[in-house]
Amino acid sequence: MADIAVHPATPDRWHDVAAVFGRRGEDASWDWCRVLLTPGPPGADGRPDNRRALHDEVDGGATPPGLIAYLDGRPGGWSRVGRRDAFVGVTGNRTLARHLVPDPETWWVTCFSVQTAVRGRGVATALLAADVAHASAHGASAVEGYPVDVEHLAARKVGASALYTGTQRLFESAGFVEVARPSATRPLMRLELR
Repeated sequence: MADIAVHPATPDRWHDVAAVFGRRGEDASWDWCRVLLTPGPPGADGRPDNRRALHDEVDGGATPPGLIAYLDGRPGGWSRVGRRDAFVGVTGNRTLARHLVPDPETWWVTCFSVQTAVRGRGVATALLAADVAHASAHGASAVEGYPVDVEHLAARKVGASALYTGTQRLFESAGFVEVARPSATRPLMRLELR
């Protein structure tokens, strides 16, 4: 059985964050788990430099923007968790906004990135549990997410890139409950902490 340890993404762990993203991380304009935030500053090619934006968040933020999972001592996964009101892609989404309980202390799990070689070994489960603990330690009243309900997808085979927000089953296994269904394949999941 693999030994999984999860730690906050602090400045001394930046290279581990980058390692989790692997080849995708070679493209600075790639998402870098910033899809629900404003794009990073323009790079030399004019495209957003999301790598630099995430680096700046890790390097200068008062609260780490995410967590890194280490499998047998090597970085194998990442998740982003933070205050819901920081994610303009959540609070500005009209479909979601109708279902959000006004609460400035609610946190949101936006994404997961797990290296292909370690998928299916409990990395996402460990990350989500640590996300909840991290949010709770920073005063969260609840944690939410907007995962994919794989059972209701039309495609028979679903690529990992379509599941970056996690799956409903993952959230349910961590104690989250469905509080709304804004779309057929995307439940709004919530875990009350107080």
